[in-house]
Amino acid sequence: MNSSIDGGETLVKEIIELMKQGKSDVTLIVAPPFTHLERVSKRVAASGASIAVAAQNCAHKEWGAYTGEVSAKMLKELSCQYVIIGHSERREYFGEGSDLLLMKCKEALAAEMKPIFCVGERLQEREQGEEFNYVSKQIREVLFHLSDKEMEQVVVAYEPVWAIGTGKTATAAQAQEMHSHIRGVIAEKFGERAKSISILYGGSCNPTNAKELFSQESVDGGLIGGASLKSDQFIAIANSF
Repeated sequence: MNSSIDGGETLVKEIIELMKQGKSDVTLIVAPPFTHLERVSKRVAASGASIAVAAQNCAHKEWGAYTGEVSAKMLKELSCQYVIIGHSERREYFGEGSDLLLMKCKEALAAEMKPIFCVGERLQEREQGEEFNYVSKQIREVLFHLSDKEMEQVVVAYEPVWAIGTGKTATAAQAQEMHSHIRGVIAEKFGERAKSISILYGGSCNPTNAKELFSQESVDGGLIGGASLKSDQFIAIANSF
């Protein structure tokens, strides 16, 4: 929940310009607030840049009397290709649980959008040695209810919640360990398809640590928070691959 509409459009304009100096084989996705989506989508389309647009959330229903909600079909009309579902802040501040998140994933898929499904443990789970069980449960309660074809459209993002906005970052080894575990859990249900699922790291990733994180075998990209609000930092992270 950052920036004015003008500020969001300016940020995307800067990202587009900096992309010309960066790598061309990296998939870039921007996820502005709902109010910014139309202008950002038009700016991206007009530029011809290889940038996808995502929403930060969607409703659990297609239409109806759900005041204040925005459906996946509405987002699709704004040229969104992805939607973030189950972000740690949605889980913590808005009480979103697995049943609701499954409904949101289904709505996104029905609207032909790709869910970026977030999982991750809090500090208390990690201190108790329960991080792997906790993340496994998040995956099984939602993604295991999707078909093989649906799962092909899903991106998974691992957020070590204890590392978000705290300045703490999971070590590259910790990130690799959890990403490998996530892929293994997905393989329990979806077999070989697990190898092609993109798993992003989302815990205080920045230009300083991105290269080491992305060098890990099971880390396929990043879900970038604060660093995405500065175009030069965002592109520097993208160029770390």
